[in-house]
Amino acid sequence: MARVIPVILSGGTGTRLWPVSRQSFPKQFLRIAGDRTMLQAAALRGRGSLFGPLTVIANVEHRFAIAEQLRAIGIEDARIILEPFGRNTAPAVAVAALAAAEADPDALILVMPSDHVIADAAAFHAAVAAGAEAAAGGAMVLFGIPPTRPETGYGYIRSGAPLPGHPGILAVEAFIEKPDGPKAQAYLAAGYLWNSGIFLLPVRGVIEALGAFAPVVLDAARAALAGARNDLDFTRLDAEAFAASPSISIDYAVMEKTPRAAVLPGDFGWSDAGTWSSLWEIAAHDDDGNVVVGEGVALNTRNSYLRSEGPLVATVGVENLVVVATGDAVLVAARSADQDVSKLVELLKQNGTRAATLSPWVHRPWGFYQSLHAGERFQVKQITVNPGARLSLQKHRHRAEHWVVVNGTARVTRDDEILTVRENESVFLPLGCVHRLENPGETPLNLIEVQSGSYLGEDDIIRIEDDFQR
Repeated sequence: MARVIPVILSGGTGTRLWPVSRQSFPKQFLRIAGDRTMLQAAALRGRGSLFGPLTVIANVEHRFAIAEQLRAIGIEDARIILEPFGRNTAPAVAVAALAAAEADPDALILVMPSDHVIADAAAFHAAVAAGAEAAAGGAMVLFGIPPTRPETGYGYIRSGAPLPGHPGILAVEAFIEKPDGPKAQAYLAAGYLWNSGIFLLPVRGVIEALGAFAPVVLDAARAALAGARNDLDFTRLDAEAFAASPSISIDYAVMEKTPRAAVLPGDFGWSDAGTWSSLWEIAAHDDDGNVVVGEGVALNTRNSYLRSEGPLVATVGVENLVVVATGDAVLVAARSADQDVSKLVELLKQNGTRAATLSPWVHRPWGFYQSLHAGERFQVKQITVNPGARLSLQKHRHRAEHWVVVNGTARVTRDDEILTVRENESVFLPLGCVHRLENPGETPLNLIEVQSGSYLGEDDIIRIEDDFQR
């Protein structure tokens, strides 16, 4: 059997599951539907004897989050290829296919979004194995999902005759755009399939198809990969070359044009987890049809989704609602209207609302921080440093800092001193001193930072040494 290279596409704008998901930290990095993040779950689905090493095509801004989340589940052989900006799925697939061809032009690539839910991994693996022989023979296989309801948020596939020699795999007759309600009902009755957005593609075949149907995309991807440079454990695509590609999906660029498109119907508990109501659909409900995640109380409430990332959420006498609270925002929506959350986020962006795109938690390659309180000439932050990680050796022009260790052990460089600061101890860093914070331990280091000075912006950092080459 041909080798299958799992490819995760990790982009996204973080709008549909706002306010938990943000552009700065979209849903694939969150534990939305299980104990793992969605990215981790996707990566683990691509492990096993059927698969080669993982490739991730990702937004450059998310590189350290991806590397850290893969490391946390023991995946250290992944190739992470960084896009300088988003160009939809066709350029990403082109880059993945060209990268795979460097090692094995006869391989297959399994293209998976990073933010989908698949409840039955064994059934998914069986579907991939079933599709691999057809893909090795040149078919462009995508996975279709038997619909359970007249969904207006998904694209549909009208399947045709069985593929000769490949039982269970059907030719694609047509791709159907997201329908309105009556059409969705008709498609359900006619046996159409949902388009999952998961593809199993022969490397040679997809490169040839891109050359035939989208040569500008292929040329830009080839030039971007040829001009790429290595940065730590990442491959950075050449920005100028990549910019020459149009922004187009692999569906439009290839799948709707090629005569080799085929669909494998698969029932493996798939959801694109694209709306709060879709998460309500797949979660366990109480006797009143409610889903409560985090600290929440539902009184005389029916068929609602309540989620809290901080404050208590309480409802009384309501039905069919989505209520989601974070530390800095609250969403209340009718479940039937949650497809419009993206429109709400766009409105918030137009109004200049910080919470539209930025998470209260700011993630860095060494860990993360959150601003707890700010006033005139001072700011208080909570900082978490991962085990074995350290911040850059740096100094500030306009602020002094005071660090109080909450738990863990800190190693602090302060000019010519090396200090060990333990739980309930503190250290003062005067304005202008050269300093560094390290976590030498095996558990996360948590501390409170109090900044004081005339300017407290994040751009007041002069890096002298940096493990992450920023």
